Amino acid sequence: MKKALVTALAVGALFAAGSGVATADDTPPPPKTTHGPCQYTETPDEPASRPVPLPPDPRHTPSHGKVDVSVPTTQGALPLRLDRAEAPCTVQSFLHLAQHRFYDRTVCHRLTSYPTLKVLQCGDPSATGEGGPGYKYKDELPVDLPPAPTDPTGARKVYARGLLAMANAGPDTNGSQFFVVYGDSALRPNYTVFGTVGAAGLKTLDKVAAGGIQPTAEDPAPVDGTPVLKTELLRVRPDCWF
Repeated sequence: MKKALVTALAVGALFAAGSGVATADDTPPPPKTTHGPCQYTETPDEPASRPVPLPPDPRHTPSHGKVDVSVPTTQGALPLRLDRAEAPCTVQSFLHLAQHRFYDRTVCHRLTSYPTLKVLQCGDPSATGEGGPGYKYKDELPVDLPPAPTDPTGARKVYARGLLAMANAGPDTNGSQFFVVYGDSALRPNYTVFGTVGAAGLKTLDKVAAGGIQPTAEDPAPVDGTPVLKTELLRVRPDCWF
């Protein structure tokens, strides 16, 4: 699933555009879907960047407690704390991918430095913005984010520094790509928040952000693109449930 941030992010649209392929004349079989409350569903038109099965989907999805996840990177530690109460299906999927080493040795492919959007996006093994796990699942959208002071309409909310959230390609298209917020950002509340970044991780994010974005022939001073400081997730492992 393509999860590339686009320039519309500057005005508060943090999404990932999906790309599909034409189907053959013969009707293909319906995609497999798990039978629990999360309903993880295969995306045959967008196969997995790395082989991984559908996540477990128990009838009673764990919805209490938090999980600490160690994420050493080439630029420093990026510890995460996942919150099951906020987004049980998202946390379950993330841990499933981590346990299958889906995220290991993957590069964070996108950095943004708009005045109202400051994030680092990761989770695509292809490092192109087009990779995913070969499945999608439902949104678990936040309902308690404060209004963004930069938006008098009240439509955009503050995704605060330190939040961990999912990128998507529209409603109910979550996959593997996620973003971490290094500066308060103004977005419509269309992106599942499922945890936070630890203090050491914020230092790492600040370092990456300070390194800037790689210039291109078309844009010598971009605010959206590949980080100059290559940030590779060396491994992603849960280390503490509580």
